[in-house]
Amino acid sequence: PRRCEVSRARRVLGRADDAATGWGRVAPGPVWRAAHGAVGILRRTEIPAGTICAVDIPEDLRYTNEHEWVRLEEGRARVGITDFAQSALGDVVFVDLPEAGAALGAGDRLGEVESTKSVSEIYAPLAGRVVEVNEALREAPEQLNRDPYGEGWLCVLELAPDAADSELLDAAAYRELTAES
Repeated sequence: PRRCEVSRARRVLGRADDAATGWGRVAPGPVWRAAHGAVGILRRTEIPAGTICAVDIPEDLRYTNEHEWVRLEEGRARVGITDFAQSALGDVVFVDLPEAGAALGAGDRLGEVESTKSVSEIYAPLAGRVVEVNEALREAPEQLNRDPYGEGWLCVLELAPDAADSELLDAAAYRELTAES
């Protein structure tokens, strides 16, 4: 096995074929595929036209319509972008992160992600104060592609007393949303 960028393995094109699993068609040709189900451990494989490849949607997270994920942790929320988002962006080359101490309302601009394809704004999924920022992304923005739900997190918010997570999607609802994309 070889460690490689997950974005090469997860180039999702067009409509997903199965909303229940989050599977989508990938481009034909050589790509890297997960070996033995391990995230980030990939092998070079020829992918024929029409092959199905998974988009990772962990069940323990909450999601936004704008493709951010949230891990709720005792009055705090760890925030990142989803596997679906990083796959659509392509190779990430720059991440603009919020400053520690910044107060954000739900939907406020949290930062920006620049890839070889485009620049996308990231929005705060919940109201709160930034208490931790993933400084490692400043030097290694490609972590968003390699490990969007692990080392690729963006920041941690201390939730405001009135922060409501009722607008966030569960994994099943997010799977439906990505199937429509």
